[in-house]
Amino acid sequence: MKKHILLFALFFVAAISFAQENTIIKGTVMNDANDNLLENVNIVNLNQVIGTTTNEKGEFAIRAAVNDTLYFSYLGFKSLRVRVTNDWLRFGDIKVKMTELGIALEEVVVKPVQLTGYVEIDAKLIPIYDNYRYRISGLNTGYEGGSNQPGAVSKVLSSIFNPADFLYNVFGKRPKQMRKLRQMKEDDEIRNLLQSKFDRETLMAVLQLERVDIDEILNKCSYSKDFIRTANDLQILDAISGCYEEYKILNREK
Repeated sequence: MKKHILLFALFFVAAISFAQENTIIKGTVMNDANDNLLENVNIVNLNQVIGTTTNEKGEFAIRAAVNDTLYFSYLGFKSLRVRVTNDWLRFGDIKVKMTELGIALEEVVVKPVQLTGYVEIDAKLIPIYDNYRYRISGLNTGYEGGSNQPGAVSKVLSSIFNPADFLYNVFGKRPKQMRKLRQMKEDDEIRNLLQSKFDRETLMAVLQLERVDIDEILNKCSYSKDFIRTANDLQILDAISGCYEEYKILNREK
């Protein structure tokens, strides 16, 4: 009888622990200055690599466990990290207030291309951008046209024989962060978020990298400066992920 009671108690404790690890938490995001509700705020659970957005009432719901960190980002507002606590789980909805940023934009002068009407002359005046990314169906990678044509494969191949290779220092020493790449690619909410962003903030938060590290990774994987400067965060995610997958395959064969 005592054994049955003990087993039941253990089962009960395990059930509670499992429930805590898979709790849907809720909250409301507001403007700290005037308490206005904020719609379409992006929220990412940095630990479980899942995302969501607030509705028209500023409300959100996301799966999280105690001590998970939620990352809030919204255009024109300071990004915010909030730790999930037992009190949050106990009392339910909480209010998250974000601070608006005062952004002073520098004056930008746009110089239009002055066309003459003569095709031969105008063809030389119009700038040509050839740093496009191409993807071949059936292959888990792409390549870049233009002056920087070598892809990540050739870069990684040449680095295999270098024991102090930068890619090893980044990828090999950050297995946990790099595993999050695939999770980010599989979450539709995060992909939609990254597709509209160009600031690298979410990538930096999830991968625990600095902006300079991300740029250096792409540079070592033979991506052009134009691509690094103009690509959105989703393209950057795909680029790093593709280079990492190729690195793993080639490094395994060393």
